[in-house]
Amino acid sequence: MFPNNLKPMPLKRHKEPFSHPDWLFELKQDGFRALAFVQNGTCRLVSRNGNTFKSFEVLREAIPKEISAKTAVLDGEIVCLGSDGRSQFNELLFRRGEPRFFAFDLLWCDGKELRYDALHDRKRQLRSLIREKDQLLYCDHIETHGEKLFAKACELDLEGIVAKPKNSPYQFTESETCWVKIKNPNYTQTLGRDDLFAPGKKKEPEPDWAGCVMACAEAEL
Repeated sequence: MFPNNLKPMPLKRHKEPFSHPDWLFELKQDGFRALAFVQNGTCRLVSRNGNTFKSFEVLREAIPKEISAKTAVLDGEIVCLGSDGRSQFNELLFRRGEPRFFAFDLLWCDGKELRYDALHDRKRQLRSLIREKDQLLYCDHIETHGEKLFAKACELDLEGIVAKPKNSPYQFTESETCWVKIKNPNYTQTLGRDDLFAPGKKKEPEPDWAGCVMACAEAEL
């Protein structure tokens, strides 16, 4: 049985990219942060605010079929990908694209709690469980060279990177976390986003705007 208090590890902002042999670095996906609870052939997606996503039915049905585990808790990001493989936030927000789940951590697997294991061990096990069929994807990483990855993220117009101590457990408090995000200051998809979320300034038509507003509240900006 899963613990009732599982929440996603928060990210704190860090202004400058850095490199360090004890850290690993991932590309930051632009989507909705979520924990995926897989059990008995079903999947429940829970936002970073603790709300269960009612949409993404096709994705929720696909995840249990694409992981080699009967029960699991994954930390990741719900995204829509463009033809170039970049996450497209508006496609996700307005429910136009096909959602996928980029998993970057494994907190629980087949009755075993993994939160106290080292991050690089959790990611190694996570990688072995994902079959890479279609909708469940593994978020890879590099070690040490955060500055090089950040430069590449900026070159490709991606949101930025996330840095994590590779030996760290999945532990945090309301005020303390060891995961940091370094955002690309020139990321083009943030242009106009504040206007999009402002009341009365909807930029695009949406048949079910109430559902869209709920999604906005759960999005990690």
